[in-house]
Amino acid sequence: MNLYNLKSKAAISILKEKPFKLEREIQTLFESNLNELMNLQLVKSEFSIKNKRIDTLAYDKQSKAFIIIEYKRSKNISVVDQGFTYLSLMLENKADFIVEYNETLKSSLQRTDVDWSQTRVVFVSTGFTENQKTATNFKDIAIELWEVKRYENNLISINQIKKSKSAESIKPITSSNTELDAVTREIKVYTEEDHTANKSDDIIELYETFRDAIVNLSDDIEIEPKKLYIAFKKNKNIADIVVLKKGLKLFINLTKGTLDDPKMLMRDVSNTGHWGNGDYELVIKNTDDLEYLMSLIKQAI
Repeated sequence: MNLYNLKSKAAISILKEKPFKLEREIQTLFESNLNELMNLQLVKSEFSIKNKRIDTLAYDKQSKAFIIIEYKRSKNISVVDQGFTYLSLMLENKADFIVEYNETLKSSLQRTDVDWSQTRVVFVSTGFTENQKTATNFKDIAIELWEVKRYENNLISINQIKKSKSAESIKPITSSNTELDAVTREIKVYTEEDHTANKSDDIIELYETFRDAIVNLSDDIEIEPKKLYIAFKKNKNIADIVVLKKGLKLFINLTKGTLDDPKMLMRDVSNTGHWGNGDYELVIKNTDDLEYLMSLIKQAI
């Protein structure tokens, strides 16, 4: 992707890339802006365990899971092999990760507080080969690829490489390998189909109607299925949907007192436990208020 500088109404000039000289530069960039870039909490830089070094150990408060981040300038690596090694390392040494979190952040996280099934590994690089992209193009692999580039004028582009809609399951490949199979059995990457399974056609259609309406509110809204809900994001989480047997539960990611809701449809759940993000909730049974609800969700963008 080329970036251009608009010099006048009609003239543009291409911005030249200024490659990172050191892997450490990329690591510093991400660790200093981890919440803004990936909505993650930094736990430890250069975390060593069992003679292995993890570049960045992070924690996802929404998923309640640890995230391992590795930075690569070299393209000659097998991200799948290395990714599964780190996933296996974490699952075999859960207590060490808990201790590191508590000691570094002065917290009291318990092993039962962590959803180990949501663990994932993120590789960050200035570029990935087609083989690396193909090797991770499975809908249920807990490995993500993020590309980062630096340009003149202090511009940075960061792009997560998305899996194709036709991506298949990795389980048939890992089933013959005991170590890999153990990882894929414990770690779960959720899909929309997991949330709509065993739901009636009417409920699936209702979900798809609201899903498409939310996605059409703005460019680059992403769908990210979680364990308990389906998240809709544009840089940050804007809304969540829980697919119920007889309807949908919608959450809008705004804090109490910040949503302009003239019809007062949304319920304040700021003081009650709930699965989604934000302080506003509504159970939906039909599309009667679809347009109005989209106007509410748009306030979170």
